[in-house]
Amino acid sequence: MRRRLLAVATAFLTVLAGSTPPAVADIPQYGIVSDNPVDWTPHVMDGTVWALALVGDTVIVGGAFTKVQDSSRRVTLDRKNIFAFGLYDGAIRSFAPEVDGAIYSLAPGTGGTVYVGGAFKKVNGVAQRGLTRLWLGSGNRVTSFQAKINWGDVRSLTNRLGHLYVAGTFSAINGVERVGLARLYAESGTVDQGFDAKLAGPGLSRTRVEHFDVTADGRRLVAVGAFLKAGSSERIQIAEFDVGGPTAQLTGWYTKAYEPECMKGFDTYLRQVKFAPDGSYFVVAATGRASSVHKLCDSAARFETDAVGEQEPTWVQRTGGDSLYAVAVTGPAVYLGGHQRYFDNPLGTDGDGPGPGAVSRPGIGAVDPATGKALSWNPTRARGVGVRAFLAVPEGLLVGSDTDELGREYHGRIGMFPLG
Repeated sequence: MRRRLLAVATAFLTVLAGSTPPAVADIPQYGIVSDNPVDWTPHVMDGTVWALALVGDTVIVGGAFTKVQDSSRRVTLDRKNIFAFGLYDGAIRSFAPEVDGAIYSLAPGTGGTVYVGGAFKKVNGVAQRGLTRLWLGSGNRVTSFQAKINWGDVRSLTNRLGHLYVAGTFSAINGVERVGLARLYAESGTVDQGFDAKLAGPGLSRTRVEHFDVTADGRRLVAVGAFLKAGSSERIQIAEFDVGGPTAQLTGWYTKAYEPECMKGFDTYLRQVKFAPDGSYFVVAATGRASSVHKLCDSAARFETDAVGEQEPTWVQRTGGDSLYAVAVTGPAVYLGGHQRYFDNPLGTDGDGPGPGAVSRPGIGAVDPATGKALSWNPTRARGVGVRAFLAVPEGLLVGSDTDELGREYHGRIGMFPLG
């Protein structure tokens, strides 16, 4: 298995050399990953893994944690909120920057760098709130990148075609007003003045973008979160933009599917969104603590990207009252993670057991991209709060969460399912 992955690695790194780093949009894969995780990934000993990124052959891991162990569990190292390891051997890198708050998002940069977003205020002792760029070799800040948010946090990042897209709870970057979503020049961190999504949430305590994705061609962006308007147009919790030009142009795509309220107290119940590798559709993962065939609480739903006018989901996968937090779309499968117990469970209710036709998929599972029905892939995991991060790579699927059992084996908060 190691020899095969190293052969894939050589080919992949040859393609990567000198190229623009990939977007957050998932890469295509030729099949469904194995249900047996590889044995060489390291372990995160506490807290939660929130974010994953790949730069060359280095996996960067972000979250809220303090210690990591090597795959043998013999060596324990202090690593606060961020660390890195080798994709093909699991070796923990020396990369150990000091970041004083949780990291929620990562994006690959050029020249051996990574962009980091989260709830921190200082990086290596220097004030740089919510957003930074780091050298992987040294862990030092890229000092030419000066972007910082005014308050709140950064929850999602994508580096695409010379631009860095940034989303979270902030209302300004570098003193430029941008509510929840902004586009920066990737090298300098300067705000792109022509790009403004003009998101607003009248009556909400705080407007925020929980997550977003950009198509691989850089043409479309879909954002989800606590907002009700984009400019003068109503867009409740989800909005799609044409970002291929100099502005954030709201498209004619919209849906009212997320208007119905789930359990009270959710300003948004949408948690993650990912485009298919070809950009033709996207899938939204949602929480909500409410089971209903008339609402999209605790569900995953597929929508078509280039449709115009009011849209209904192409399909809906319902858990029966358990939250979904993460999604990856690879072509052969849509992977879903959360703390769900069942898939195909529209008539189940939280606490009352599965409904007719439900299938057990504790904490992780996959569905058919065309129908949304559960596939047979069922590795299982300790459910905890849930999967927070997927990262599809040419060799398989990386998973980050808050528990230490994946595929019926010990894997501390991170693991990888290889392509079989």
